[in-house]
Amino acid sequence: MIIKKVFNNNVVLAKNSSKHEIVVMGCGIAFKKKVGDEIDENLVQKTFILKQKEASEKFKLLLEDVPVEHVSLCYDIIEYAKNILNVKLNDYIYVTLTDHISNALKVFEEGLNCPNVLIWEIKKFYPKEFAVGLKALDFIESEVGKRLPENEAGNIALHLINAQINSSYDNVEDMLNITEMIMDILNIVKYTYNIELDDKSLSYERFITHLRFFFKRLNRKEKIESEEDDFLLKQVKVKYKKAYNCMLKIEKYLEKELNDEEKLYLTLHIQRITQR
Repeated sequence: MIIKKVFNNNVVLAKNSSKHEIVVMGCGIAFKKKVGDEIDENLVQKTFILKQKEASEKFKLLLEDVPVEHVSLCYDIIEYAKNILNVKLNDYIYVTLTDHISNALKVFEEGLNCPNVLIWEIKKFYPKEFAVGLKALDFIESEVGKRLPENEAGNIALHLINAQINSSYDNVEDMLNITEMIMDILNIVKYTYNIELDDKSLSYERFITHLRFFFKRLNRKEKIESEEDDFLLKQVKVKYKKAYNCMLKIEKYLEKELNDEEKLYLTLHIQRITQR
């Protein structure tokens, strides 16, 4: 491996034997080294091979600003997530999660605590990703001596979920189809209530996120059932009759019978985004 750029004593950009650009980490790997020198492969501890060009370029920019220990920490978290979840993750996870965790540590040091409004839904629909998020908090505490709040486990889980969503589409056409279906669902809500939705509101953002997760679950054929949802759905059906009927229109549009879990959450989201 030949050095193309030195970020610091422990991180370099290199070319491997296949002429591919890779980011290599190792204690003292670039000590007294310069561009064009060969790397001592015995010192290599971690290797980043990002096949997506845009992700690779942004990752290289990130290395200029983020402490090397944060990059190494996030590498360990991502590798752990891949093993536990047994899924493919989009290359951008190395950029987005590293940037997020580095910023989360700065915010924590400033004494701030940013809430995660989706944490309840993340726990409910994605317990495996949330469990990885909690384990990531252990990784962070072990590495930097700071225990981030549970909200951050939800944020980390969200990054992992999004990385799966972005890697689960076979091509751009799949992503466009999902986007089109989300727009159709929003139009169903708008025309049912004869209102314009506030696309800047938190409720709108949560609904869009829920729909993205929903289509991801459909794509992976995941099913979630809960004993309590039949009872809750009956209550919601009476209390929010118009929202429930709107949900039935969405179900008809999807040409798929939804389970009680999805019926419940879609109805509640519709009720939230249509309230003034």
